[in-house]
Amino acid sequence: MTVFEASAIDDVADTFFRAMEGSDVALIEELLDEDVLIWHTGDREDNRRDRALRIIYWFLNRTSERRYQILDRQLFDNSTGRGFVQQHVLHATGDHGTIALRVCIVVKLGSNGLIGRIDEYLDPADLAPLLQ
Repeated sequence: MTVFEASAIDDVADTFFRAMEGSDVALIEELLDEDVLIWHTGDREDNRRDRALRIIYWFLNRTSERRYQILDRQLFDNSTGRGFVQQHVLHATGDHGTIALRVCIVVKLGSNGLIGRIDEYLDPADLAPLLQ
């Protein structure tokens, strides 16, 4: 992977999480490919773009502050695609408390440089304060 390619992948990652922290819905939508598939722990099947965006909107509406504490990010460009794997702690505040959610996320970019797939691994029980 060239420095340029690595920089482009890092830019998408940084921009996506900055948009999540800032509730920048327009930017989030811009970064997601029209055919994006998103899977979360506990999902029975992949979520297409419209459902995935509804989940993101729900999360943004249930929280007033969000901060991603990045523990590790590994970029990849191989036979399965290009993108990144990131471990982070998502710190968020909602009406009924705060969460510190440990997450591992695998993001694959499409040939157009947009996010084509997200697989997100977390313990759903840690979201309980947001579900009240």
